Parts: sequence; C-alpha cells; structure tokens
Amino acid sequence: MHEHIFKRFDAELDDIRARITQMGGLVEEQMRAAMTALGGEDRELIELVIARDAGVDQMELSIDAACAHIIARRQPTAIDLRMIMAVSKIVTDLERIGDEVKKIAKGARKIFEQGMGGCLTQVTEIRYVGERVLDMLHDVLDAFVRVDADAALAIIRRDKEVDESFRSIVRQLVTFMMEDPRTISTALDIIFIARSVERIGDHTKNIARDVIFIAKGEDVRHTVLGKQGMEGENAQ
Repeated sequence: MHEHIFKRFDAELDDIRARITQMGGLVEEQMRAAMTALGGEDRELIELVIARDAGVDQMELSIDAACAHIIARRQPTAIDLRMIMAVSKIVTDLERIGDEVKKIAKGARKIFEQGMGGCLTQVTEIRYVGERVLDMLHDVLDAFVRVDADAALAIIRRDKEVDESFRSIVRQLVTFMMEDPRTISTALDIIFIARSVERIGDHTKNIARDVIFIAKGEDVRHTVLGKQGMEGENAQ
C-alpha cells in the first residue's frame, strides 16, 4: 500500500516537472517569435505572440493548483518539499517572462506603426541581447531538468552582461533624444522594449537561483556570487 502511494507521489512530481518544462518551452518559443517579429516587422507574428500569452497564464494556474494539491494531500518533506516550493516561484517567473514578451510584441507593433526614427541600430542590438537572454532561458530550463546547480550558477553570472548591454542601449537612445527631440517617442518605446528584455534576464536569474535551492537547499537570493562559488552577502 505504501509503495503504491509513493509511486503515485513520484508520478505527480514528475508531472509537475514536465509541466514546468512545457511552460518554459512555450515561453521560450514566444520570446523567439517576438525577437523575430522585431527584426522583420512581421505584424502577423506580433499579434500571434500577444494572443498566445493567455496560454502561458493558464499553465501558471494549472501548475499552481497541482502544487497546492500535492502539499495538501502528500505533505512532502526534504528535497521534495524544496522542489514544490521552488516550482511555485519558477512558474511565477515564467508567467512574468510571458508578460514581458507580450510587452515586447506590443512595443514592436507601436514602433512599426510610427517608424524606427533612425534607431535601427539599437533595435538590432536589442535583438542581439535578446538572443543571449534566450540562450540563458534555454539553459536554465535544462539546468532545472538536470537539477544542475553549477549550470544555474553560471547563468546567474551571465546576467551581468545583459544588464551592461541594456545600460549601453539606453545611453545611446538618450543621446539621440537630446540631439533630435523628434526621436523621443520612438526612442522611449525602444527603451521599454530593451527594459523588457533586461527583465526577462532577471527572471531567468531568479529561476537559476531556485534551481540551486532545489539542488542544495541554499537560498542564494542575497548572496554575492564570486568566480569561485557562492560567498557571503558582505564579501569584498
């Protein structure tokens, strides 16, 4: 009897892991489509990205309900409880990534309607940064499946490059706005798109932290991550 219960519990955990992977794959596909649409002025693809966000929201509700069911019925302990706690946070970050992707699509639609205003170079740079963030997202989902803390740690470090690129793009666009006030509206829309890409990187970093929590039971949200590993918050 107990063996049967344990097998059902394991099957439920496996189902949740599979759902997270499926949701992550959908969000990754959505972002890739948004980046493609941003580069090719594909308005039909933009509308598809916006419409499909509802599917991401529905998956969040479904996984949350499954986690609540397991906690109520199975009362998991140790690593299983850590996994359920982390999954509840991961699903929130994936849903927020979906929201940022929708913002990118809406921003792209807006700048196509009013024209690039001489900001094509910055849009190209955003797409380049977006591809790096996509790689991070793909890798963190793989780290989740493999419960790979080292891979997750490497992803956290990579987010610094995304932040630096975002600041560089913003500086360029601010310069454009100062030199030619006619570019302000478009430049601001492009900054908002860049900000969404940067936030996706932040949410991906959050997921990586949750993978470390699953693997090691360590909360690294307020930890300075040095080259050699995890150091205290007040490390020099």
